[in-house]
Amino acid sequence: MRIALAQQNYHIGNFSANTEKIINAIKKAEQEGADLVVFSELSICGYPPRDFLEFEDFINKCHSAIEDIKPHTNNIGVIIGSPAINPVREGKDLFNAAWLIHETEVKGVAHKTCLPTYDVFDEYRYFEPGYEWNVIPFKGRRIALTICEDIWALSENPLYRISPMDQLMPQHPDLMINISASPFDYDHDEDRKEVVRANVLKYKMPMVYCNCVGSQTEIVFDGGSLVYDSSGELIREMKYFEEDFAVIDISKSAPRAEGTEKSMRKLDKEMRVSKVNDFTRIIDYLCDENNIRQIHTALVLGIRDYFNKMGFSKAILGSSGGIDSAVTLALACEALGAENVRAILMPSQFSTGHSVDDAVKLSKNLNNPYDIIPIAPVFEAFIESLKPVFNDLPFSVAEENIQSRTRGNLVMAISNKFGYILLNTSNKSELATGYGTLYGDMAGGLSVLGDVYKMQVFALAKYINREREVIPNNILVKPPSAELRPGQVDSDSLPPYEILDKVLYQYIERRNGPQELIAMGIDEALVNRVLKMVNTNEYKRNQFCPIIRVSSKAFGVGRRMPIVGKYLS
Repeated sequence: MRIALAQQNYHIGNFSANTEKIINAIKKAEQEGADLVVFSELSICGYPPRDFLEFEDFINKCHSAIEDIKPHTNNIGVIIGSPAINPVREGKDLFNAAWLIHETEVKGVAHKTCLPTYDVFDEYRYFEPGYEWNVIPFKGRRIALTICEDIWALSENPLYRISPMDQLMPQHPDLMINISASPFDYDHDEDRKEVVRANVLKYKMPMVYCNCVGSQTEIVFDGGSLVYDSSGELIREMKYFEEDFAVIDISKSAPRAEGTEKSMRKLDKEMRVSKVNDFTRIIDYLCDENNIRQIHTALVLGIRDYFNKMGFSKAILGSSGGIDSAVTLALACEALGAENVRAILMPSQFSTGHSVDDAVKLSKNLNNPYDIIPIAPVFEAFIESLKPVFNDLPFSVAEENIQSRTRGNLVMAISNKFGYILLNTSNKSELATGYGTLYGDMAGGLSVLGDVYKMQVFALAKYINREREVIPNNILVKPPSAELRPGQVDSDSLPPYEILDKVLYQYIERRNGPQELIAMGIDEALVNRVLKMVNTNEYKRNQFCPIIRVSSKAFGVGRRMPIVGKYLS
């Protein structure tokens, strides 16, 4: 059997564009002699549609799109993803479904059984778990058709009580096909390969795995669709972060001998786990060259898709001469074109001369437009207006935040006047500890670095400079500073980033509590201080813009903490 994989970038709710893309791929697959073409999870409507699924009109448009596709299936089988209506009164009204259409008719529908309700996923909010499992015969093959999470229930402590593949095995399938919307994080691709291969080895049959690609607000899908033969050999790995198309000949091959399921990939994963559990090596892991390369590509895709799918074309940001704004500016120029990214330099009386010079040099290197607007006159006007209330009290965080909010107001004014979208430049270390000003440097329509720790930002800058000096070297070597008071540096308020990021990673991504952190040899006072900063600043993050997700646990929709709570605060 010749099977085509169409790894595509969908636009949520854009039924005409999604359907046209699917039909074009069907035609291409037919021209290349494919018997069957496979698309990804919820390809009809885009993933994740979230509360759009609560609208009857949205579901009707999904089914109308399927009707538009049917006439193109006369000579080729087509597997697409779309919501399906649950005919039973009890339970949720919809299934997350995979449809096999051939000869203009629906030949089989598989309902997703394992509905993820963790991190960025909330599928049980909308869908009923599948409760019937049937192989689908097609051109002499018996297909076990599953959807994304359905193949992940293989661990010693599975999250789900039912494995769809276990339910399908008594019907003697000879080919597994899984349609997926598996999000990116910087080592998930290897975990994904391990899971797909583990299914192949357990059930002793080939697997075709089709993943989507593209960014949907904060979630990035990286593609990397896979085909394994029944011996566990990877015979096709499709492009990452790009649309791709391939036709594969699937043939039965001899099952691998028992006792060889501990693959090199599993050994590699054990080495990664060892590294992240070794407190002294966490920064090495976070800044690993392969991780940084993938993060860079994911962020560029995240910016580009956010703007293209929202109908935006121009971005603006505050350029301070610091590392965060420099990396954000470079990524935005790569994603949108330098001519479409405007940098606003807003020095105060506390800004160093080299900060302005560095920011100017950066924009000249990137060839993007920039403006210099000193904020001292605006700041002094605020202070004069507040003088009767401030009553000669000493300079404090209030005056610092006035500067930040002045910058926020200026850059938003230009944004409104000329139709720019403001990119936020805060990093994950700052967001975690509350080291930012609401309605000032925390303003923005999209956060580029909000899931990237400070040490990773430095690593990204070095990666951006891998061929030439884009970001001036002085930005990379000077101590980080908000420059809101004379001689200020970040280390006045925060632990050194090379220590802070380790603690934050263990607490946020690894979910290790204070006792586990102290057992790693971290000073107890430091642990208590950092964890208190994280938890008492949830109210700030709750008002923050969407963050492009690149880690396994990002702030935003995937991390739901109470704002008012006493634990560790």
